Amino acid sequence: MALDYRKCAEEIVSHIGGRENIVQAAHCATRLRLVIKDNGKVDKKALENVDGVKGMFENNGQLQLIIGTGTVNKVYAEFLSVTGMTEATKDDVKAAAAAGQPIWKRMLKAVGDVFVPILPAIVASGLMMGFVEAMGKVYPEFASTSWYDFLDMVANTAFAYLPVIVAISAARVFGGNIFLGAVIGLAMIHANLVNAWVVGTLETIPAWNFNIFNFIVSVNKVGYQGHVIPVIIAVYLMCAVEKWLHKHTPEMIDLFVVPFTTVLVTTFLTFTIIGPIFSQLESWVLIGAEKLVHNPFGSAIMGAIYPWTVVMGLHHMYNVIEAGMLAVEGGLNTWMPIASAANFAQFGACLAIGFKARNARTKVVAVPSSISAALGITEPAIFGINLRFFKPIIAGMIGGTIGAFYGALSGIGAKAYGVTGIPGYLTIAQPMQYTILLAISGGIAFVLAWIMWKEDEPEAEAAPAAPAEPEKTVEFGTVISSSAGEIAQCTAGKVIPYTEIPDPTFAAGVLGKGVGIVPEDEFVYAPIDGEISSVAESKHAIGISGENDMEVLIHVGVDTVEMKGDGFEDYVKEGDKVSKGQKLMKFSREKIKAAGHPDTVVLLLTNSDDYEGVKFGADV
Repeated sequence: MALDYRKCAEEIVSHIGGRENIVQAAHCATRLRLVIKDNGKVDKKALENVDGVKGMFENNGQLQLIIGTGTVNKVYAEFLSVTGMTEATKDDVKAAAAAGQPIWKRMLKAVGDVFVPILPAIVASGLMMGFVEAMGKVYPEFASTSWYDFLDMVANTAFAYLPVIVAISAARVFGGNIFLGAVIGLAMIHANLVNAWVVGTLETIPAWNFNIFNFIVSVNKVGYQGHVIPVIIAVYLMCAVEKWLHKHTPEMIDLFVVPFTTVLVTTFLTFTIIGPIFSQLESWVLIGAEKLVHNPFGSAIMGAIYPWTVVMGLHHMYNVIEAGMLAVEGGLNTWMPIASAANFAQFGACLAIGFKARNARTKVVAVPSSISAALGITEPAIFGINLRFFKPIIAGMIGGTIGAFYGALSGIGAKAYGVTGIPGYLTIAQPMQYTILLAISGGIAFVLAWIMWKEDEPEAEAAPAAPAEPEKTVEFGTVISSSAGEIAQCTAGKVIPYTEIPDPTFAAGVLGKGVGIVPEDEFVYAPIDGEISSVAESKHAIGISGENDMEVLIHVGVDTVEMKGDGFEDYVKEGDKVSKGQKLMKFSREKIKAAGHPDTVVLLLTNSDDYEGVKFGADV
């Protein structure tokens, strides 16, 4: 009997809480993709029994109903008719799913998305800066050589031109022209502007005086070296302006009008509105910091908020405070211990993540970033790890608070300024107390980050009574390839085409195309790097989201959902980050066969229709 598309759509709508509970809806070649307001109103059991729905799963904030090729588009058309919604794309659904997150999560994600691609440059520069500065302090004669001058230039490059790198990455994240983004970044550190790192030493600052309808707008000619947030805001504005202009500009003149107008509007608003706001913020922070550092409780507050001034690019202005302290006869730089406490606390938190993380990519970033932070350059640790995962930066704030409080009580200070962390030993007046300060700050932050960050916890929760499995990865050959990347075999055994899987749904490719594996082992390993998007309540199936939006499904056995978890043991849960070759599951072939089910392991790229050049099994 032919499927009644209208009835199918009506039942779906009724079981997901009605039109008022739907944010967005789209479809791909096989699935109906939905973003729901309140998941508590979704009747999942009823949905599974709707005629036409062949399966369902949740992934990246989306409820995806598997309907099948050639059918889903007809059900979708009726779905739009029933709900009164307009047609949307998969990108619209992804955007709606992301928009459903709290605003602070969306902001942190945006910052993370901007910084992840540029981390190698920042980490490399941070490490080099730390080592070069330390060498110059230990061997003063080296600081006057050409080698030092050359290495210092190379080490500082990424930070001197950080706004440009950030602007390019931000333009890519926000969907703008990356070369226009580069222009915005370059404008913000143009040679005609006063360098932001030395502006505090000037008595007068040059300014523009714009005459706008006989109203004079004065704007200081100050660059944004070391700044991050104003650059991201400026590029976000640029992308919004560019997109609006593309929609409203005739194609004939688009090439000339859009870039010119975008750059002009963005730079003017950046220097007249965004810039002055952050300049005023700098002034307030500086005034507040000067008042706070004169007592232990104020120092503790500065130890807590210091990393956030790094995030906003305001920390370089503290050199003014340090210079003022040293200018007094017999003066001692008591600001340096506060900064060291804050920085070393970020080192401790980042190092904890590096030691605790099982994800190889996280380790690769965390360990060198923590070394950079120990040498006084915290941007790699803050942007690469601590701010991305959020809890580590909180742990660092607590460690910095206590360490700064101790530093103020003990009265320690430095004879110079510009260095923190381990290189600070070269300028500190009381090395023993300074050691205690670093131990307090870094140690507390390390312990708290280890406790607060929960990447390892899901494994323990998934199988609390299970014997410990060896921490190892297993490498298999590629069995699925496409324009999105490669997917490896997930368990040992004979690989068969998906058309030979002993289940009509899998064999027809309804859930996506892939391979079957006749297992010779009882362990399942991650076929890609990614994030666990779903784990079946019956433990027999795991979904993974990988790079380029690959959606991978591992399903052990046929009809094994009926076993209700007996014979299956999962080592991961939804939200876990996994590395290729990491152990995910253990299953009992004996119990599967005793239950009367085939033990074929199904490995599918469920959204294979989204990519070009998809190959499977022997064709790879």
